[in-house]
Amino acid sequence: MKSSHRQWLKRFAALLEIPAPDPPRLLRRIEIMERDIILPVKAGFIGMIFYSFWLEHSLWKGQNWSLLDITVETVQYILWFYILITLVLALPILDVRRRPLALVQWTVVTSSLVDGLFIAGMTLITSGFDSVLIWLFVVLIVRNAASVPPGFSQLFLNFAISLCYVLAAILDVSITNNLDDTTRHALESQDFPLHENLGEPFVLRLVVLWLTAICCYGAQVLLERQRLAAEEAEEFAAREGQLRSAGRLAAEFAHQIKNPLAVINNAVFSLQRSLRDGKMLVAPQVEIIQEEVARADRVVTQIMGYAQLSEGHVEKLDVIEELDHAIAQVFPPAVPTEIKVRREYGHGFPPLLMQRGHLSEILVNLLKNAREAAGEKGNVFVTADCRRDHSVEISVRDDGAGVPPDKVGRIFEAYYTTKERGTGLGLAIVKHNVELYGGNVRVESELGKGAKFVVIFPAKALMKLSLK
Repeated sequence: MKSSHRQWLKRFAALLEIPAPDPPRLLRRIEIMERDIILPVKAGFIGMIFYSFWLEHSLWKGQNWSLLDITVETVQYILWFYILITLVLALPILDVRRRPLALVQWTVVTSSLVDGLFIAGMTLITSGFDSVLIWLFVVLIVRNAASVPPGFSQLFLNFAISLCYVLAAILDVSITNNLDDTTRHALESQDFPLHENLGEPFVLRLVVLWLTAICCYGAQVLLERQRLAAEEAEEFAAREGQLRSAGRLAAEFAHQIKNPLAVINNAVFSLQRSLRDGKMLVAPQVEIIQEEVARADRVVTQIMGYAQLSEGHVEKLDVIEELDHAIAQVFPPAVPTEIKVRREYGHGFPPLLMQRGHLSEILVNLLKNAREAAGEKGNVFVTADCRRDHSVEISVRDDGAGVPPDKVGRIFEAYYTTKERGTGLGLAIVKHNVELYGGNVRVESELGKGAKFVVIFPAKALMKLSLK
């Protein structure tokens, strides 16, 4: 029963979990909300509070309201402190584009907490927890929803804002219960509300704050998921269209080239047959022509393989699942081997929008190369990580002999190989498939210390097609 509860909680958490907005978009939201809206409103609000506070406090001078007077004096100091903190926190907000994102986010969270404490103080000296200033707590929660990325930080911050209201209510009741009779009668004569207990109104207002926080978060989850779905649909359409275009281009190119090659091959065959009994030494030249035609035919056949790009479909692929599947293909569990495969995976990977066959070709070719380079008792290291820009980095490393420095520059060329029986197409296919999705691949190697192939896929990319 407990395991089913845990699974339900995991599914619920996954439902509410959404990735934070991209840094430029998040900075833009902070810029609009904090700099263009909140700072001007806060400046006007401080001016009004400053004026009304000192105007009303002047009416209390000369009266012996010990506890209330102490409270008012304390709030005066809080106001000065709030003005100072607001000025300090405004500096990073005024120029968010030149500040680190972490500093800007920290400033927004701190500013919201300070605002919550200040509004709690203002609530305390107006009408207590019955004060109309409770709606400012609602405004703070809505503001946090716009400025703070969805997740634990936003929920925690909004919960802290509601606690500021709870703190104001508790202090309100505590002060009322400790007032002397003279102060109590004086406040009652001026219709100042006195609260001796929290009661049902307080609970209802607190529920309003919590429901506001939950609704804001839920609305963000729905809107963000809708935006992600729209972006994924656009990405699918763009990549499918690009792949179909690449396929049509390759098919047309192959069709235009293969016909002349067939004519040339037939002509050479006829020439060889007519000269079979002659004495002219044309046989070596004919053989060279045939070899070159055969080589060109292989190239065209490889290009025709690219025409199959349009036959597949772009899918949403899980990085970890595809890596494990490729490792199982190259290192089948049923086949004993002394090569050790060491995996190190990160977390939080975005889905890769690709054709499954393309990613499989990339991973399988890299793993086969590592297996052959590692020897009989070597090690193969497979790592995957999600970088800060949400791009996916996959590396396959072996501890074999390494690649000679003079051959590193040509290792991705078609038909170039450092193996005795290699075809020279494996790494060329890897490079082609990676670049097709806007990624890049590189090799790092040192003789005697193995080779490391690093592939980087952008989370969102305009695909590149290069036929050379």
